[in-house]
Amino acid sequence: MKNLLRDPKAYQELAEQKKPRPNLAKNLFTAFVVGGAICTLGQFIQNIYIKYFNFAPDRAGDPTTATMIFIGGLLTATGVFDKIARHAGAGTAVPVTGFANSIVSAALEFKREGFVLGVGSKMFALAGSVIVFGVVTAFVVGLISALL
Repeated sequence: MKNLLRDPKAYQELAEQKKPRPNLAKNLFTAFVVGGAICTLGQFIQNIYIKYFNFAPDRAGDPTTATMIFIGGLLTATGVFDKIARHAGAGTAVPVTGFANSIVSAALEFKREGFVLGVGSKMFALAGSVIVFGVVTAFVVGLISALL
């Protein structure tokens, strides 16, 4: 025991040995099922926009995405999304609802600092980088497409 206190490397090796290993198969299966369920819900909502609101199939993706973002934000604000994510893991992070969760979570975390300096600035701390990456990537892909 005294050697562990004096030797950080030995302590790190012991900590790695004792660290619980995740059940990879279970985590993969759960992420697959929950992510698939979220995507199935999105497809169901898209079909509703096509059938009942007369959207063209190629235009129904926009309101579907907005609806899924709203649902993800609402579930985050009510605390339900975190309970789902605790068990589902990456299955909730991959679809667009995970993006909504990250934005709303940041906004809720800093609401005590006020609406402008807290909610407004922290909410777009993550969203800003994602939006910039998306715009730059779209520009580069569009430029390559135009040149080819």
